Amino acid sequence: MTQPVKLLSVFVACACILLAINFGLRSSMGFFMAPISTEFGYGREVFAFSLALQNLCWGLFQPIAGAVADRFGTTKAILAGALLYALGLYVTSTADSIFALHSGAGILIGMGIAGTGFGVVLPALARMVAPEKRAFALGLGTAAGSAGQLLLIPVAQEFISSYGWQTALLLMAGGALCMMFLAVPFRGDAASNSSTASLENIQQTLPDALKEASGHIHYWLLIAGFFVCGFQLAFITVHMPAFLSDEGFDAKVAVISLSLIGLFNIFGCLLFGSWSGKYSKKNLLGIIYASRAITIALFMLIPITTTTVYVFSILTGFLWLATVPPTSGLVAQMFGLRHMGTLYGIVFLNHQLGSFLGVWLGGYLYDETGAYDVVWWSAAAIALLTALIHIVIDERPVSRLRTATA
Repeated sequence: MTQPVKLLSVFVACACILLAINFGLRSSMGFFMAPISTEFGYGREVFAFSLALQNLCWGLFQPIAGAVADRFGTTKAILAGALLYALGLYVTSTADSIFALHSGAGILIGMGIAGTGFGVVLPALARMVAPEKRAFALGLGTAAGSAGQLLLIPVAQEFISSYGWQTALLLMAGGALCMMFLAVPFRGDAASNSSTASLENIQQTLPDALKEASGHIHYWLLIAGFFVCGFQLAFITVHMPAFLSDEGFDAKVAVISLSLIGLFNIFGCLLFGSWSGKYSKKNLLGIIYASRAITIALFMLIPITTTTVYVFSILTGFLWLATVPPTSGLVAQMFGLRHMGTLYGIVFLNHQLGSFLGVWLGGYLYDETGAYDVVWWSAAAIALLTALIHIVIDERPVSRLRTATA
């Protein structure tokens, strides 16, 4: 793609639908914890570890998927990711051992998410559109993922209720294969073909880019913040249905709760994506993390009712993936687009390390203490710390880009 595309185009539409499927399928996995654990007699820690492993593998393979997309094009990364995603769902549906469960739900699905998710598609979106539309495009893509959560979670729960968890996973595998068709419009998209590449020192090699980023303290601060983001979101995504069940709520309340998160996530992503093009991205991130800390603390302090669950879901949804547009935008702003897929992939790797810890620790502490309280309060505390970290981030482009611009 040598010319910017409009926001209303087949390229942007395919990117958004692809992210909706990717995120919607992944967000539904928490609803399989109870039926799988019950059928095989596992404690919650076993499937929680599978999903924690999924988040870890997603993160570990994200820089690789981003590098493949940067170097060889987005289409190849998406095709491989969709096949792995579908294979992982199939293996999970036929799993007859803990090893098979970890392999399917953990390793394969994690790799599939990496090849079809934010780390591959958002850099492609950033390269597609004009610079002045980049921030909103990143918000639009992130909002599309939220729409997938809103639309597919009720469908997955209905599949489980009507056909059982194994058939539900097979149907979801078919949905994952559909992502292959959405990869076609990305042919020819690679950082080396981008019209913006020449403006950002196309001669910079990947090792040079990695050396530049690793020596930039503010890149590490951004990484630390995204680690905390992953801890919070993965814990809530996986353990919220079980937490609400423990509190005596019907499964429909959990479905509505996660659907509300997906719905208001759309508004949050669009709003913060738009604001990222106007205001300081690091300040927006500080506001998001501080607001999360307050929301979680109030949820724990106020007696839990259906109303408080839904209010919490609305507020959490508004702040859910609102971090993605300013975070991915900061990577592009600080280091340019040439190796954005790889550099954002590394940031996202640490997001997933936090996700692994949040999911696994939630299951482990529940089995040890019979409650999730320690994890909830930990999530609030580290969110407040992260808000303070973002105060000192320098969001200016690195000296290489400032010199080139001058």
